[in-house]
Amino acid sequence: MKNIIELQNISYSYHTLSGETIALKDISFGVKEGEFVAIVGPSGCGKSTLLSILARQLTPEGGSIRIENPDGSLKYPRIGYMLQRDHLLEWRSVYRNVTLGLEINHMMTPERLAHVDQLLEEYDLNKFRDKRPCELSGGMKQRAALIRTLALDPSVLLLDEPFSALDYQTRLTVSADICRLIRKTGKTMIIITHDLAEAISLADKIIILSKRPARVKAEMPIHLTLPDDSLLAARNAPEFPYYFNQLWEVLTSE
Repeated sequence: MKNIIELQNISYSYHTLSGETIALKDISFGVKEGEFVAIVGPSGCGKSTLLSILARQLTPEGGSIRIENPDGSLKYPRIGYMLQRDHLLEWRSVYRNVTLGLEINHMMTPERLAHVDQLLEEYDLNKFRDKRPCELSGGMKQRAALIRTLALDPSVLLLDEPFSALDYQTRLTVSADICRLIRKTGKTMIIITHDLAEAISLADKIIILSKRPARVKAEMPIHLTLPDDSLLAARNAPEFPYYFNQLWEVLTSE
C-alpha cells in the first residue's frame, strides 16, 4: 500500500532576537491510509512542531510533504487536530461544544448534525448533551473534544498527547475506547505520546525521534498477537516486552 502522506527531509527552526533554535532536521517518513502512527521522543525534541507542520499551521524551512490519495488525487487531506487540553467552552453545552467547528465553518447541515448525534451515542455522551463541561469527568471531556474534531469528518487525525491530563486508570480506558472507535472509521491517525506502553498498544508503527534537533532515529513496525482488540490484550501480547525493550534501547542510545 502506498503512503498517502510522505515527509521528505523536513526541517524547521525557531528564530528569536537571541538566535536560532533548530527543532527538526531532515525528518522523513511515510503514513499509509488507515495507519496508526505513534511519535515518541525526548521532551522538547519537536514532536508538537512536527504535528503543527502536518496540520499546516507552520511552514517547514526545508523539505517537502508529498500527498498521494488512494483515488490518485494530490489534494491535501482534511486534517483534524486534537491538542493536550480539551479547550471546551464552559458557557456552551456539550452539544454546542461538539458542533462548534460545524458552526464556524457554516456546515450545520442535517447530515452533519445526524453524524454528531451518532458520535454522541457511540461515545456514551448522548445523555450529557445538554450538560456543561464542568459537569463532565476528564475522560468525558476528552471524548467530547474528539467528537468536535470528528464532526468535520477529517481524513487524518493528529493527536498531541490527548490523554496526558487523565489519571492512569482513566487514561487506559479512554485511550483504548477512543482508538478502537477511530479504527472502526478507517481514518488515519498520528499520535504523540510519552507513554511507551501506550505507543506499542495503539500503533501500527512507531516513529522514534532523537533529542533536539530532532531526526528520525528509527521506525518500528508493531505486530502483536492479540486474542481481541482490547488495550489489556495488547499489553499482555507475547511480543510486547520485546517491543518495549527495543523502543527503550533506541530512545536512550545516542
